[in-house]
Amino acid sequence: LVRTHGADAGVMISASHNSVEFNGIKLFASTGYKLPDAVEEEIEALILDTPEKVTLQSHTNVGRIERYEHAKEDYIQHILESVPTRFDGMKIALDCANGSASATAETLFTALGAEVCMLSAEPDGTNINDHCGSTHMEQLMAYVPAHGCQLGLAFDGDADRCLAVDETGKVVDGDQMIAICAKALKASGKLEKDTAVVTVMTNLGFFHFTKLEGIHTVATKVGDRYVLEEMKKGGYCIGGEQSGHIIFLEHATTGDGELSGAKLVEIVKQSGKKLSELAGEMETFPQQMQNVRITADQRNRWKEDEAVCSVMKQYEERLGEDGRILVRESGTEPLIRVMVEAFDAGSCFCDCRRTGTLHETIKEPYNCENCKSMERLPDFRYFRTRKAGAMGQCDVDSSRPPDYLENTERTRNVESCRRALSPLECWRRQLGFFPEAAGIVEHSIYTAGFEISDSADQL
Repeated sequence: LVRTHGADAGVMISASHNSVEFNGIKLFASTGYKLPDAVEEEIEALILDTPEKVTLQSHTNVGRIERYEHAKEDYIQHILESVPTRFDGMKIALDCANGSASATAETLFTALGAEVCMLSAEPDGTNINDHCGSTHMEQLMAYVPAHGCQLGLAFDGDADRCLAVDETGKVVDGDQMIAICAKALKASGKLEKDTAVVTVMTNLGFFHFTKLEGIHTVATKVGDRYVLEEMKKGGYCIGGEQSGHIIFLEHATTGDGELSGAKLVEIVKQSGKKLSELAGEMETFPQQMQNVRITADQRNRWKEDEAVCSVMKQYEERLGEDGRILVRESGTEPLIRVMVEAFDAGSCFCDCRRTGTLHETIKEPYNCENCKSMERLPDFRYFRTRKAGAMGQCDVDSSRPPDYLENTERTRNVESCRRALSPLECWRRQLGFFPEAAGIVEHSIYTAGFEISDSADQL
């Protein structure tokens, strides 16, 4: 809309994929692209630090306010022109996250001929992303198979992301969506330079898939702006992230969830296949993520730590193309993210579940001889955190036992195991994969200014 109407800038009030308290301002240049980081920082400094430097206009020099009455219609028309295929006979569920898509998605997909079922499309100014949308897929996963939908699409609050759910209720993430779209573009001769742009966090299964399909890949740092920069520099037409932030540069200057969703549905319709069939062509490698909180002055320290770098190199070589360890700092939060990925879930790890207020607990790896068996060490799930000066301490909330422990012989065996091993040793074993992976996390915790106690009552 900014480009179409020759505006000098675009301004969007948005919490993006977060809850309402994280509302912020997203700015677009006259080109339709997001502003560079340096320009955003300069604007922020002017407003917050030196507002006296901002020259205000007065009298007849002030601007004018006009209401853009047909903004929604113009946007919808643009998407319709970008997706010429009709969706007649398709039943689609749309989760709008009580955000931006609530204003346009129903009209758009109905105009394309689909029967739509709307979820979380009643924003009240406070319920954006509130247990809905692309960051909370459970609602859509249950709804799609229960109501006979061919697929479902979930947007985030500002609708620049889109994830999908197939007819069985299984999530199709951004990596799989890019794989499906890139393959279709290549088949039609429209994939520029036969290349897709992704990030270093993209699932290894994607790279295996594109290699088999003869599609080149370019991996950037995490962040849609880095994906976009590479696309513009290399002249590529598609790129994105696992989160569902996908850019179709022929039609948009940034990620557009409704465009991404419509493009995916178009491919499903044209192929005559189910979404589960298309998504199943890319084998997804299991990924395990752990976060360690740091302070601003502790950024980038781990990059110069010889022990961390040595372990990373050692296991990158050991895993080869079938796995990796990736350590990086978050671009939006004060966190170090440790990600482990491997082809074989049976020999790697099984599940990561977020419980309590701040902590994640990792369960025991699968039994390598029989991946259907899942005997686990006790998982210290019920944590609460309190701060004591500069130190962080964790207490066990023993108000109730883990839900998988029943009054059986197995329960007594697990409890015996709990007593036989020190709590810290249990934690290390639960981390699984390689002992050195636990070392990376422990080292990160220490360098962040925290201590790990081997005392049962403190753990």
